[in-house]
Amino acid sequence: MGVEILDAKTREKLCFLDKVEPQATIAEIKNLFTKTHPQWYPARQSLRLDPKGKSLKDEDVLQKLPVGTTATLYFRDLGAQISWVTVFLTEYAGPLFIYLLFYFRVPFIYGRKYDFTSSRHTVVHLACICHSFHYIKRLLETLFVHRFSHGTMPLRNIFKNCTYYWGFAAWMAYYINHPLYTPPTYGAQQVKLALAIFVICQLGNFSIHMALRDLRPAGSKTRKIPYPTRNPFTWLFLLVSCPNYTYEVGSWIGFAIMTQCLPVALFSLVGFTQMTIWAKGKHRSYLKEFRDYPPLRMPIIPFLL
Repeated sequence: MGVEILDAKTREKLCFLDKVEPQATIAEIKNLFTKTHPQWYPARQSLRLDPKGKSLKDEDVLQKLPVGTTATLYFRDLGAQISWVTVFLTEYAGPLFIYLLFYFRVPFIYGRKYDFTSSRHTVVHLACICHSFHYIKRLLETLFVHRFSHGTMPLRNIFKNCTYYWGFAAWMAYYINHPLYTPPTYGAQQVKLALAIFVICQLGNFSIHMALRDLRPAGSKTRKIPYPTRNPFTWLFLLVSCPNYTYEVGSWIGFAIMTQCLPVALFSLVGFTQMTIWAKGKHRSYLKEFRDYPPLRMPIIPFLL
């Protein structure tokens, strides 16, 4: 078979691949295209049947596509790419380091009078432990738990993501560790309740991540319907499609109650909004892909949303 590749914007002919095996995958075609245009490595390429259509999957087979003996594919440059692992490690390591700068009150933050002093409030130290635990957990999950269906993302995303995570970390850390910070209104009872919520949700989030990891063999892009396991934290799969997001939001709500800090509450709200969008998208994908998908599940909040 022959494969003609055109620019999706200008319709300019970029190359013609001759004698391509009908069993060739889109991933293999991308590799052949890279040989003629080295500046566009496979991760930068989006190949589609229609200039404005959806990108073909790497695993799609040429002969199973609605094309003739000569296939016409349209190319779009996705821009410079960076690995998901690199992005996650960068955006998670930043908040961990930034928060500790405020916690230890390094010079030039609160004034010379407070350099390297320590708060007298227990909740401040507890908040630092919880915040650090959360991001250390995320870093370890990125390295040893998560399996990514896509190897890369646009390079520009790392600047957007880091601005969000690093900026909010600095904002909340400034107020929680401020020398004039006041503890929560209801004291130790409020802190203990919030800590319980935080710990339970962190355990739940980790449990869901492990369950999702076990669904996908290493190096595979196989998608399956996630179901509860013997771990009670995974039983939330009975009611929502993305319980990892449910637990994540719960963790930050617990942290907001514990610190009674407005920036934390705003971070929780923004995070909930974004995760709701992601959850709805995944929920729609599940419904479209699996006819036997459990009908009682909602995207992120049981029975509501």
